[in-house]
Parts: sequence; C-alpha cells; structure tokens
Amino acid sequence: MDIEQLISEIASGNVVILLLAALIIFSILLGVRIVPQSEKHVVERFGRLRTVLGPGINFIVPFLDRVRHKISILERQLPNANQDAITTDNVLVQVETSVFYRILEPEKTVYRIRDVDGAIATTVAGIVRAEIGKMELDEVQSNRSQLISQIKTSVEDAVDDWGIEVTRAEILDVNLDQATRDAMLQQLNAERARRAQVTEAEGERRAVELQADADLYAAEQAAKARRVTAEAEAYATEIVAKAIKEHGVEAAQYQVALKQVEALVKVGEGQGKQTVIVPANALDAFGDAFSMLKGGK
Repeated sequence: MDIEQLISEIASGNVVILLLAALIIFSILLGVRIVPQSEKHVVERFGRLRTVLGPGINFIVPFLDRVRHKISILERQLPNANQDAITTDNVLVQVETSVFYRILEPEKTVYRIRDVDGAIATTVAGIVRAEIGKMELDEVQSNRSQLISQIKTSVEDAVDDWGIEVTRAEILDVNLDQATRDAMLQQLNAERARRAQVTEAEGERRAVELQADADLYAAEQAAKARRVTAEAEAYATEIVAKAIKEHGVEAAQYQVALKQVEALVKVGEGQGKQTVIVPANALDAFGDAFSMLKGGK
C-alpha cells in the first residue's frame, strides 16, 4: 500500500466521522425546543397530535415529532363590533361591544375551530341579541353591568370547547335611532316639567301649613293674654268686693273716684293735644279721692 492510498483511506474515514458528528448535532438541535413564556407549541407525530410544549426547555423525538403550531397565550382583543338588537318594548338599538380572550388549551383551539376571532365575534353577536331581547330599553340603560356579566358568562360557556377563556366582555355604547332619541327627549322634558310642578305645589302647601301654624300660635297667645287679663280683672274685682264688704260704701266710692282720676290722666297723656276738656266734677273727683285716702267722708 502506497502513501496516497493510505491518505485517501484516512480522509474518507474522517469524512464519515464528520458526517456522523454533524448528524448527531443536527438531531440534538431538532430534539431540543425552547418555548417562550408567552407561547405554547403543538407537536405532531405523523400528522397526529403528540403533545403540547409549555414554556422552557422541551425535548422531542427528532425526525418523528414536528412542531406544527406555535400559539400565543397572551390576552387578545377582538375588534370592536356593532350588533343590532330589539328590546322587549320594540326599540331598535345598536350595541357596540368589545371582547378580550386568551387561549388556554391550544390543542382544542387548533383542531376544533379554524377562525377563532370570527367564531367568537359571531357568538358574541348572537348572545348580545338574545340577552337584550329579554330586557326593556330602560333596563338596558340602567343595568349595563348586569347585562355585561350575563353576556360574559354566556360567551364563556359557548367557547369552552375551543380551549378559550373570555377574560372581559364590555358594552362600549348603546345607540338609538333619531326617532327614538326625539321621543326620549320629549319624555325627559315632560318628566322635568312634572317634577317642577310637584316641587312648586309642595312649596305652596308647606307655606300654607306654616301660615296656618303661625295663625294658630297667634290665636293661642291671644287667648292666653285674654285669660290672664280676665284672671287679673277677676282678682281685682274680688279685692274690691272684699273691701266693700269690709269698709262699706266708702270703699266703692273711692274706687269710682280712682277710676275717674286714671281716666283723666290718660286723657292728658295724648300727644299733640293743646286743650284738654275736663268734666265739671273732675276737681270734685280728685278731692273725693284724697279725702277718702285720708279717711274722710
């Protein structure tokens, strides 16, 4: 064997080794799969589902297993959609909805549904129409949170077989046609006018009640004053009667003369009066009063 044949044999052996090493490295590369945290990979073997690879380092059988689908598990948002619906009181409304979801089981999503977004959008449209058809317009406007909760629950039940979780379902707006808006505006104005009339009537009624209370209070106070005056006069009369009983006619005459004097004093107290007309027996009344006061007859 010459040198050239030896070199050729060694070279051919190295090539085989190199090829074998390259095959081993390539197999390792095919068998090791690093999956990102935000994804899951669906592996098939001969066209059938083999397994689902989670985040991290995974191993598969080279040349037999193949990563067929790479599914993102991040939360997704469907494009805002408008659905027409009719309430129980026959009002046509247009509802704008938005749905958020994420894929939990990629093997179900891949092999059970082709267009995920389209399927969810169609499901949401049907459920929205069904739920709004059970409610009146006022309930749709006032119980929006309850309506959203019902829609979310119904959508979750419908897409459960697709390996999808509905995280949020929002009703962004409820639009009405122009005729319905005009009718609602008229109703609102009528309600405001009614409330204003009711408030005005209540104010008038309250004013009448307060005035009646004031009149009643004034009457009660006047009655109390008359009662006190009557009691005082009765007490004075009792004293005079007692004095007459004890001292005879002189006491009565003294009281009469005293009243005459008090009357003359009141006449003289008038403002702006330059002349006071005095009865002819006025001085006699003063004299009688002083005489009786001294004990004379």
